[in-house]
Parts: sequence; structure tokens; C-alpha cells
Amino acid sequence: MNLHETTNQLLKLKALSDETRLDIINLLSSGPLCACDILESFQITQPTLSYHMKLLTTSGLVSSEKAGKWIYYALNFDEMEH
Repeated sequence: MNLHETTNQLLKLKALSDETRLDIINLLSSGPLCACDILESFQITQPTLSYHMKLLTTSGLVSSEKAGKWIYYALNFDEMEH
């Protein structure tokens, strides 16, 4: 395993090491959601959600797409299976 692969694996482990992020993954398992919909499901602030989503997207487990002023998140099923 090279350094790049090791770094990617560590990012995934960090993303999966938090209960809130696991709950977000569970929510996204039923389909893409807007950040505002994800936020309504938790008692956290918007900056805290942004932090969690950054970790999930950086790890490659979740993808994001901006549509107007909204950001939609979806599971990257290929990475989840890997």
C-alpha cells in the first residue's frame, strides 16, 4: 500500500469514527439530501454540519453537488462498497 492509499484509508476511518457521521450516512442511504434536510435531523449547528460533511466528502464516502444556493449530498456507493 502506498502513501496515497494509506492516507485515503485513514480519511475513511476518521469519517466513520463518529456517531453523527454514521447517522448522516444512514440518512443518505435512502437517497440524496439537501444540507438543510440533513441539518433538520440533528440537534447541531450549521457550522458543525459543515465540518462533518467536509470530512465525509474529503474521504470520498459522500459526494456533493451545488444547485443554486443549496448543496445536495449523496453517498458514493462505490467507495462505500470498497
